[in-house]
Amino acid sequence: MLRVGLTGGIGSGKSMVAVRLAQCGAWIIDSDRIAREVLEPGTVGLRAVADEFGEEILAEDGALNRSLLAVRVFNDADARGRLNAIVHPLVAARSAELVTAAPPDAVVVQDVPLLVETEMAVRFPLVVVVHADAAVRLRRLVEQRGLSRSAAAARIATQATDEQRRVAADVWLDNSGCRYDTLAMVDRLWAERLVPFENNLRHRRRAPRAASPVLAAPDDSWPQQAQRVIARVGRVATGRALRIDHIGSTSVPGLDAKDVLDVQVVVADLKVAKRLAADLSAVGLVRLAGRWWDNARDGTTRDKAYATNADPARDVNCHIRPADSPAWREAVLLRDWLRTHPAGVREYAELKHRLAAQQWDSIEAYATAKTPFVFSTLDRAEQWALRTGWLLA
Repeated sequence: MLRVGLTGGIGSGKSMVAVRLAQCGAWIIDSDRIAREVLEPGTVGLRAVADEFGEEILAEDGALNRSLLAVRVFNDADARGRLNAIVHPLVAARSAELVTAAPPDAVVVQDVPLLVETEMAVRFPLVVVVHADAAVRLRRLVEQRGLSRSAAAARIATQATDEQRRVAADVWLDNSGCRYDTLAMVDRLWAERLVPFENNLRHRRRAPRAASPVLAAPDDSWPQQAQRVIARVGRVATGRALRIDHIGSTSVPGLDAKDVLDVQVVVADLKVAKRLAADLSAVGLVRLAGRWWDNARDGTTRDKAYATNADPARDVNCHIRPADSPAWREAVLLRDWLRTHPAGVREYAELKHRLAAQQWDSIEAYATAKTPFVFSTLDRAEQWALRTGWLLA
């Protein structure tokens, strides 16, 4: 099973995307619909709302007067908070029931309008944001829903900004233009990403990767993408992770790199590391079987656990290292040295390009060929750390 969070601002076309995903075969859980269900007559939710906001919030037939409630809470943040404190736990509980009822091979898409506002993104291995320009959304709300321009603008203003949604988005579906173009994007997303992601995850299988290194120019979004991975891993690793870092080449600004996010988790010991690696399937990473280790500069090896992406569109290496392994400190030291030494970045990039131009049987062989440079750079970094008083942040 793969769980996907779907969100978007009012008027973005999120519902249209949800309908299309359902047509493709997704198991849709609509939070808005559930929010209405948990406030139907006779429910504990409606009773709690009436107790909180007064009996006058009920219509003559005993149903919720939704228009009156909307007036009460729309411009009152405290009232909205009290309402959300009643409704959100009920919606979460019902959503969990529906997730449990889904088939084991389902792509479960949870349509959550306030996913960003309620900080729910870390609960999903993948978040899809449906976007439309503010002017387009405003026009849709006026023309399709009959709102006044001022009312439409007010509703848009109460929701998350585009920048906030971009931080949460693994997939950004722009629905500002032609409806048919958007539907075609949804179809490709389903066939090329969601279906293979679910299949890989269910079978605990790593997504395929190129056997030879392919270098990419530095991407300013790499750190933000890594932070999404770190947030998800951190949620699973609560109480076990001593620290989590973005390491490797994508963590160094200006450095050409394979488009792979390397994340490091430090835990108490190898037993904890292996358990955590297995548990990361909850956020879309799968533990790779067998023995995994780091080669130390003194010629010894240090065991670790290793999890990687089931998602075919976002390569991730998650190195889970015991606290007594020197490898985790060296990974952070190397990153920080490169971040402060542009000449070292250029030297490393030149080496990468020379090696990438050669033929390799595997990525592991390519990585091994970089080891002499890494070890010599770590020697320089250790001297720099002594001179500057560098300490682990």
